[in-house]
Amino acid sequence: MTLPDLRQLRHFVAVAEHLHFGRAAAALHISQPPLSRSIQALEAQLGAKLFERSRRKVELTEAGEWFLEEARQVLARLEHASRAVAERAAGGAGTLRIGFVTIADYSVLPGLLSRFKAANPGVALALRELVTEAQLEALAAGDLDLGFVLPPLPPREFESIAVNREPLVVALPARHPLAREHGPIGVRSLADQPFVMVPAALARGLSDVVLGLCARAGFAPRIAQEAVQMQTVVSLVSSGLGVAIVPASLLNLRRSGVVYRPVREPHPRIELRLAWRRDARSTRLERFVELAGRKTK
Repeated sequence: MTLPDLRQLRHFVAVAEHLHFGRAAAALHISQPPLSRSIQALEAQLGAKLFERSRRKVELTEAGEWFLEEARQVLARLEHASRAVAERAAGGAGTLRIGFVTIADYSVLPGLLSRFKAANPGVALALRELVTEAQLEALAAGDLDLGFVLPPLPPREFESIAVNREPLVVALPARHPLAREHGPIGVRSLADQPFVMVPAALARGLSDVVLGLCARAGFAPRIAQEAVQMQTVVSLVSSGLGVAIVPASLLNLRRSGVVYRPVREPHPRIELRLAWRRDARSTRLERFVELAGRKTK
């Protein structure tokens, strides 16, 4: 059997999408007779009828519907491969789309962006602050190239590297009685306090560590307020609406009306990871990952 060529595949997809030979020919910038001959030759090569034709309409056959999906995948892979080769030839020029959670902005992100931009001036950076769940959805959909996220991650779909690990601190309203203490604070002393937290569904790893600390201290935190972003959590603490246990990088936020104290009890460090889709490949992505990996060594 003679295999179809790419021109035939493009012709077939155009007719399948327009279901009209005249409009498909116009979209392809060719006349209708050669398009009809191309489709007829393709059907002969495949030994299958791809379209039902009448004077009133054109419809895909069952074989045509199946072949359409396959043809689209072949053309998409060719386009992806062509872009990847062009990127490598151009030294990785293009745009790198990066998502990040709040604590990345107050820890490793600024330095990494500065070093990457200095080494790769031809790459534009498009940044989006998103919670981990939204980043993973955007990565899976191809709307982001990289994401600074909090574990856990679906292991089969994403690759990732750890880029930072940090302890927790207690964030207190500046006028809170415990704020007068200058050393580490025991979690047990927070048992009767209202807590401000990020919803567990949006930061599972952080939530598990905080709830575990409270459980070992003999209580479940009374959650008075929830906020999606870490800076909002700190802002609510500064307003006197509760206390919070947050990653230490939030000290760099320098919000007035908030006092931070170390957590006295031993606890797991909060890990920040740089994640990307397992099948994603580009020169600029690989360069950023390499830079981030060197930063953590």
